[in-house]
Amino acid sequence: MPAALVTGSSRGIGKAIAERFARDGYDVAVNYVQSGDRARSVLDRIETETDADAIAVRADVGDPADADDLVAEAVSAFGGLDHVVNNAGVDQHVYTESLSPEDFDQVMDTNVNGAFNVTKAALPHLREAADREADDAPTPSVANVSSILAYTGAPVECHYAASKAGLLGLTKSHAGDFAPEIRVNAVAPGHVETDMTADRTEDEKEDELAAIPVERYGQPADIADAVAYLRDAGFVTGETLNVNGGELMR
Repeated sequence: MPAALVTGSSRGIGKAIAERFARDGYDVAVNYVQSGDRARSVLDRIETETDADAIAVRADVGDPADADDLVAEAVSAFGGLDHVVNNAGVDQHVYTESLSPEDFDQVMDTNVNGAFNVTKAALPHLREAADREADDAPTPSVANVSSILAYTGAPVECHYAASKAGLLGLTKSHAGDFAPEIRVNAVAPGHVETDMTADRTEDEKEDELAAIPVERYGQPADIADAVAYLRDAGFVTGETLNVNGGELMR
């Protein structure tokens, strides 16, 4: 069975992506930093509801050594690695005047450096997968989870917006570097209902929904559908799929 690694997959968008891959016939490595109980619940659901195998690996992807260990554990468990989803991310709502260099670095380390670290560690294994793939199988791929804020910026989270814009540059660069064996794409979600957005006030929610033509928030499953499409879209690389309900049309 092919295998996938999804970072930051104990909850929210990452959880939905991991569960979607398992339903689609992939063994899955679930990654977490603090939410061990949630990660184990994802494993339980995958193993109960699908035929896939799954493991949970604690790793801070912003640490290159942790990223190396994460990939090594996935490869050891499944015998290889076919797809990587760089979803791990952290966010803070802080004005620039109050933003410390340490907080800025923490967001960049996880959101951008983490994607680089995991992709670099996985690269030889993805190339091995490319060598053994059947003609009718999708080529190995990397999907980076960015954000609508990569385009619009954000007044109280400039470091988060900058990190998500950095992911788009990383995506295009790696797509060119790794072709034709490995495809690299990105997904840029709009407003999605997750733990990271649970602190919105009712007024903020009303304003946000008024800007979304489909008149609803996205769900984690919507992003998982987009990642699954990119996984299987053999003629798509270096692209960003915007999934935002029409909030930003490009």
